[in-house]
Amino acid sequence: MEILGTSLRVCVDDLDAAVDVYERLTGARAVRFAQGPVSAAAVGPFLLMSGPPGPMEILSKVAATLAVRDVHEAAAALREVGAEIIAGPQATPIGGSLMARHPDGSVFEYVDRGEAGRR
Repeated sequence: MEILGTSLRVCVDDLDAAVDVYERLTGARAVRFAQGPVSAAAVGPFLLMSGPPGPMEILSKVAATLAVRDVHEAAAALREVGAEIIAGPQATPIGGSLMARHPDGSVFEYVDRGEAGRR
């Protein structure tokens, strides 16, 4: 499995205020989206998230988001090293996603942006 890039996950109370700061820091424009009750914005290498306490408590436990070519291939590679797939693979509006707990207990989100994630 090749990791193509990473996004740093940042949980914030005020998404609008945070977007302004991170846009100014990175020079990048935010791409906003929502998933259920959580509002998010991708700004350069940062993924900003804001929402109700319950979902945010879960999301704050995910160390990073890792971009891969295909989440189904990633799931197979992760299982081979003893990782537990705790959610997905599933299709999202922009590709595929899965959550995995590595053998050391770390939790990561894996995403793809291609057609492979829409199976």
